[in-house]
Parts: sequence; C-alpha cells; structure tokens
Amino acid sequence: MVFLGNNNHFMQQSRVLGFLVFSFLAVPSLVVPHGPAYDHTAYTECKAQPEEPLYKGGVLKDQIPHKIALSTYSHGLILSLHNASEGIYSFSTWVKIDGVESTMVTASLSTNDNTIDCVGNVLAKHGCWSFLKGGFVLNAPSKSSAINFKSSASKNIDVAVASTSLQRFTETQWRKGQHHMIDRVRKRAAMIHVTDSHGQAVKNAKIRIEQMSKSFPFGSAIASTILGNQAYQKWFLERFNAAVFENELKWYATEPEQGKINYSISDKMLEFVQANRIVARGHNIFWEDPRYNPGWVKNLTGAALKSAVNARIQSLMNKYKEQFIHWDVSNEMLHFDFYEQQLGPDASLQFYLTAHKSDPLATLFLNEYNVVETCSDSNSTADTYIARIKELKHKGVSMNGIGLEGHFSKPNLPLMRAILDKLATLRLPIWLTEVDISNKYDQKTQATYLDQVLREGFSHPAVDGIMLWTALHSYGCYQMCLTDNNLKNLPAGDVVDRLLRSWRTGNLRGQSDGQGAYSFVGFFGEYKVSVQYGNRTANSTFSLCPGDETKYVIVQV
Repeated sequence: MVFLGNNNHFMQQSRVLGFLVFSFLAVPSLVVPHGPAYDHTAYTECKAQPEEPLYKGGVLKDQIPHKIALSTYSHGLILSLHNASEGIYSFSTWVKIDGVESTMVTASLSTNDNTIDCVGNVLAKHGCWSFLKGGFVLNAPSKSSAINFKSSASKNIDVAVASTSLQRFTETQWRKGQHHMIDRVRKRAAMIHVTDSHGQAVKNAKIRIEQMSKSFPFGSAIASTILGNQAYQKWFLERFNAAVFENELKWYATEPEQGKINYSISDKMLEFVQANRIVARGHNIFWEDPRYNPGWVKNLTGAALKSAVNARIQSLMNKYKEQFIHWDVSNEMLHFDFYEQQLGPDASLQFYLTAHKSDPLATLFLNEYNVVETCSDSNSTADTYIARIKELKHKGVSMNGIGLEGHFSKPNLPLMRAILDKLATLRLPIWLTEVDISNKYDQKTQATYLDQVLREGFSHPAVDGIMLWTALHSYGCYQMCLTDNNLKNLPAGDVVDRLLRSWRTGNLRGQSDGQGAYSFVGFFGEYKVSVQYGNRTANSTFSLCPGDETKYVIVQV
C-alpha cells in the first residue's frame, strides 16, 4: 500500500497527485514463462479496505517501491517499468482519494515510442477504496515505460493506491485462455446411450450427430435493402440467427412528419426474420442525440413534446408487443440528454417504465458507445454506465440488459475484457450490439481487428449475444462490410465465416462402445441424432443448453 499526501512532509509542498516510482532494477525483465489462468474478478462497490492483489501482484509480486518523491508539477502518480517484454498485460489496483467527494482516476501508458491515453480508470470516492481494472498490449519490448495516474478533479487532491497487480500473458497464452473459456461457457458434454427394446445396451451401433441450430445469438444489422433480394437473404440466413434493423424502427423513419406514421417497411422486415426463425432486437424507441430526431420533434417543447413522446412509445410498443426480444429504450443517454433537457431529469425513467408496462416480456437495454471500445471517453466509462443503471433501477426501472455498441478502432483486448468483467458484476445480460471496425483502416486490418473483438466477446462468460453493424447498401456499409455488392466475401466476411464454423459442432460419426454409449462435447444448440444397428434405425432430437452435468440421451433401436 502506498499513500501520497496526508503526511507532514508532503503537506509542506503543493497538494498534487505526486510522483511514485516502482523500479525493478533487480529483475532483468517482466517475463512470465507459464502464465496463470486469467482472473475475471472485478469489484464495483467502494470498500473500507482493498482486497488482495490479483495474481498475488503478478510481476509486481514481492516488489517494494524503494523510491517515493513528490513532483513539482502535476504529473500524477507514476509506476515505472523497466525492461518490459512484449505481451498482453492485465492491470489492476485499488485507489483511495482525499480532497474531493469523487473523481475519475485514469491510468495511461507511456513507452519509449508510444502513449496510450487510457489503460484503465475508476470513479474513485472519498473515504473508501475503489477498484481500477484495465490493461494494455506491448507490441515490442520496452526498456523504459510507465503507467501514469491522473485525476479529473479541478483541484489538487491526495491519492493512495494499494494491491497493485500487473500480469503478463503471451499472445499464445491469451488465445489458449479464450479457447478454454469457450469450452467452459459455450459447450456441454453429452452422452448418447443406445438400447434395444428391452433396455439392454447395444454396442457397435453406428451413430451420426448433426447440430441443427446454435443457441448463442450471433447476427447483424439489416436494412430495407434485404427485402426482395433473395441472394442477400440466402447469404444472411446461412450465417445468422439474430437481426437488428439498422434505421427502420427509429422515430425519424417511422414518423418523418407528425401524425403520419408508417410501419410498412419495418413490418416487411419483421415478416422476413420471423418467417426464418430469426430473433430480432428493437432499435430504438428514443435517441437522445438531437441530430437523429425528426425535425418536427426538435421544434416541440413542454406539453406538446410530452404528448408526442407518449404517442410515439404507445404506438410503437402496441404495434410490436412481444415481437422483439429487446428494446433499446433511450439510446446513447450517457452522451446526450435531449429529452431530459426538454422534459426534466426523469424523462428517461418514464420511457423505461412505460416500455416495460407496454411489453413486460421484452428485455430493456441501455445502449451506448465507447464503453467497451475505450476508457478515454469520460462520458461512458464502465463506472459511469454502472452508476446510471443503478440510478434507474433504484427509481424502479426494469433495466434488464447492457448494450455495448462496439464501434472499435484498434482494440485493446485486456482493457475490453476488464471492462466486461466490471460490467458483469451487475449480473445482467451483456450484448455487443453494433460491432464493427473503423473504416480508417484498410479491409485487411479491419478483418484482423474484427477477429480479435469477436473472439474476445464470444469467450467472455458474461456476453450473451453479438450483433454486427454491417447492413449492406448500394453505397456499402456504415463503417465495415462483410461482402461487396455481389455478395462476395471481403476479408471481414472471411473472418466471420471462419469463426462461425469453429463455433459450431461439426457432423460427428462414431459407434457405441461396450456399454452402448457414445460421448462428445458440443456447442449449445439443437441436435439430431441418427442411430443404425443392422437393419434397424432410429432418429431423435435433443438440446444442449448450459449445465454442469453431462447431458444423457437414450435412443432405442
């Protein structure tokens, strides 16, 4: 535990965050030859005392800071690393502040030739310890690098840090960890028992198993361009089991002129997905960004605006009751507050209450960007998101889902995982709702980064679904396309196809053993099993769903 401030020596000088150096001159390099399993532990509550450091401190284990000095300028706390190897680093620490009631404490990374503005942050509170969790990637060894801590407070404060941990993983260790988690949280063991009509085991029966559908929702945005386009529809249905309408349910699309409501396009799109057993997310009821509201709505105030929003939510929810599994009720409310500015601080609260009353079976989401993509956006940090959800729930909102848009630039995987760990403490469904990669990169780089993001999302135990933001138009897509206009895969499309194949149980062939049994481990979903023994055949179906026990299926021939 290291304290800075509240000390006569320090109090004689200016109350800056201070300057802290951890030196590892006795350690030739930060190398972990056999990295441990990743620790998903995270905390959101402020505690009287810090917990023990993760990984027992990792590469910081048994290292005692031997130099503490106070900077003469507001440099913040600095944790200095010497001879750091390339790798993937999980970072965590506990933070305590004095001087303000609360402030955002942000950790950044500087190396010989690079700076990352944010590798983790925490909304620290006075009088207790708050948990900061994040991470970073070093693509090359660094003789000298540093993690800098800075506060968002407008005045100088005192900060203490404790139980600091830094754990390095190689890329191979990280990838193996993902595979391990996929095996744990996306699969289940099953055993087929073949018996005769007397219940006796039948050995050497030929068994064929086929996965008919997968249960993990993986889909994409679609637009009206899919209507009537049979080639596009076929391409979509061969891959996805979930959909979200890109713009067609938004208020500006369904009521561009006041009182002239038109659901004809969204009706046809819903008919398409339902006819093909595709689940659909409802996106969105309201959008807090004033730029994306109908022009006539922005001209309303007071009672007229209140009447219009009530008519909107009643119309939409009555029209599509029980048709969408989710609703993004108040989109991007951490960045924008158009309705709350116009209708008061509880406007969003009323939206959620009304939506739940109108469609109690739908999961209501808070949908936001720059939560999982980065921690540099002070409007949408993990702690800000969590605080907003807790506030709404405290006021009686049935807030059931965490929507993370996922519009990535270059992904920081350990930071992404750390943010998911923190959000998972709410024990709510987490969906990546609009995943794509910035078009500032070429198609090959987009594909590389998309592969990283999708693997990270699918392997995280708290993620319940993934949606891509790749609706195809004649002009292309929002940021990233999976195919060209002739439905020929682009590099990103190849990534999706490759991952979907690897996340599905292939057709299995085998025979029953001496006890009439055949076992396998398969992804969650629906299965068909065919058994042949001599001139006798039998077919059956079964489901693999989450569970710790082996799934037993008895087939009689």
